[in-house]
Amino acid sequence: MGKSVAMSSATAAPESWPWPPAMRASAAWHVAAIGAGVLVPGAWPWAIGAIVLNHALITGAGLTPRSNLLGPNVTRLPEAAAARREVAITIDDGPEPEVTPRVLDLLDAHGQRATFFCIAERVLAHPELAREIVARGHSIQNHTARHRHNFSFLGPRGFASEIARAQDILTEVTGQRPTCFRAPAGLRNPFLEPVLHRLGLSLVSWTRRGFDTREGDPAKVMARLARNLQARDILLLHDGNAARTAEGKPVLLEVLPLLLERLRADGLRAVTLPEGMKS
Repeated sequence: MGKSVAMSSATAAPESWPWPPAMRASAAWHVAAIGAGVLVPGAWPWAIGAIVLNHALITGAGLTPRSNLLGPNVTRLPEAAAARREVAITIDDGPEPEVTPRVLDLLDAHGQRATFFCIAERVLAHPELAREIVARGHSIQNHTARHRHNFSFLGPRGFASEIARAQDILTEVTGQRPTCFRAPAGLRNPFLEPVLHRLGLSLVSWTRRGFDTREGDPAKVMARLARNLQARDILLLHDGNAARTAEGKPVLLEVLPLLLERLRADGLRAVTLPEGMKS
């Protein structure tokens, strides 16, 4: 399970970045490989191979959304949420005028709450819809300014620009400063965590996802979400870029009623991430 992260206040100065154990090991690996190459005759091919292997492992960690090797990564709500029978529904890539208002109505009808990881430029395009999300008791969190497909290839400056700009936009439009961040497709590299730490943001991925941006069959999406569903789960769906059913409807609008009914039957309560992260 990814390490749970305490929510930081907007005004608190973050502590110096604590290097994750895997990154400390990576640095030591580099030093040892270079040292061996310098001190041991004929060791350079092995040293170079060791460094290449290290980079492959780090790249693999960045391509694994639920990995915590590159730093803290919230994949489930904390233990306290189990006693409260809480789960978190997270909805990405919006707001989307065709879909999001109907999602809000469905959530209201079932008395449940969700967290919307919004793209800041879409919030700028639809500010009233973003404010409605918050006014109806839900949470908006940071999903970058533009949802760049090359996001995981950015360096520290690129990460800082994309994420800080989104923070400013979301805060100005909604009046609430995000405390959570989700990378596009969950992909990242070692430069991301120091930027999040400096901005006071917690990286949040998910427990299970429906792959609803490419699967238009509501039954298949629901099956992925419902398999071993339990308290503390963080579920991933999309109001933006949603796949379409055979009838041309956004699949989220077919899946969400099924999911909400399943939560009711199982005695589970969907809460926002800030609420669910309380110990």
